[in-house]
Amino acid sequence: MLSGKNILIGITGGIAAYKTAHLVREFIKEGANVKCIQTPSSKSFITPLTLSTLSKNEVYSEFTSDEDNPRWNDHVKLALWAHLFLIAPATANTLSKMCQGVCDNLLIATYLSSKCQVYFAPAMDLDMYKHPSTLDNLKKLKEFGNIIIPPEKGELASGLVGQGRMAEPKNILEFVKADLASKLPLSDKIVLITAGPTYEPIDPVRFIGNRSSGKMGCELALNFANKGANVILVLGPSNENPIHENITIKRVQSAKEMYLESLSVFESSNIVIAAAAVSDYKPLNKLNQKYKKEFGTPEIVLQKTKDILADMGKAKKDQFLVGFALETNNEIENAKSKLAQKNLDLVVMNSLNDYGACFESDTNKVTIFSKDNKMHKFELKSKQDVANDIVDLILKEIDE
Repeated sequence: MLSGKNILIGITGGIAAYKTAHLVREFIKEGANVKCIQTPSSKSFITPLTLSTLSKNEVYSEFTSDEDNPRWNDHVKLALWAHLFLIAPATANTLSKMCQGVCDNLLIATYLSSKCQVYFAPAMDLDMYKHPSTLDNLKKLKEFGNIIIPPEKGELASGLVGQGRMAEPKNILEFVKADLASKLPLSDKIVLITAGPTYEPIDPVRFIGNRSSGKMGCELALNFANKGANVILVLGPSNENPIHENITIKRVQSAKEMYLESLSVFESSNIVIAAAAVSDYKPLNKLNQKYKKEFGTPEIVLQKTKDILADMGKAKKDQFLVGFALETNNEIENAKSKLAQKNLDLVVMNSLNDYGACFESDTNKVTIFSKDNKMHKFELKSKQDVANDIVDLILKEIDE
């Protein structure tokens, strides 16, 4: 959710400022880039050295820095750098300045220049928080589009017990993540993805399978997860391990296991992507012991595996169903036939005849057909970019 995001944290002069050391660490652990702005009074509670060490970035406090060779600290560039701006703690004094535009320090100047989402975590004593002027300021700040992270109840610096404590760093982090997730386009969707090969055992050692790596399905899972979806990834034997808080991985080996896992969650899914390279056949009988060469050439009788995608197509109600067609000849004809026969909304076709579109590669070249007979052709790209193209097209089709 926050990996690679630029987070600007503003620290004001309240006792809760000491907690910002932990707050910076929480965002860094999420993979975010963090910069800090301190009001001059906040340095009495936590030092710039502490924050710069934790954030691995310079801490800004004044409009100029370096007395020997003064440098202007550009509040506009800081504001434009940030993907989100978090002011924590936000004292009663700072809340008032934010409302009135009293631009007497670098933090307020940056706030007034911000175009990103601003969050603020109030911290003050109980009576200050309940005062009508503070309540009016909170109301006005929310009307400006800022988001309040409510203070928590507990013992305050004065010794009183009540609401006014700045929310704990972990709670602030979870609040921000939950708010960001709620605004993503797929925050209320469940996406089922099958990926990777299946292995059909001949004996305890040997199997029938294919060279699918599962990379394409895993990139799709990450893309959907980054857009807020809850992703169930049914993954065959693969070295891939996409890590994301929105992805649940169900690892399977055989086509039967993939069938059972997929169909068990199909009904509750909104979008279903069948990207796995499922074995079409399996040995009729699995040998209990390893087959030895001295036994002679084995005769392996094959039987068809269950067609996962076809059964999904038959069971489909409101699901948006996408299949993959890996072809070696008559590519367009075969892909369109699969689209119709299996009741799909989209089919993603790629050909082993195209350079860079083979198994185990990091690139792919796809053409996508929709059930209204539209064709969308894409050039050779990384599988990450291909996943983005597929997801964007799905969102467009659903909106229409």
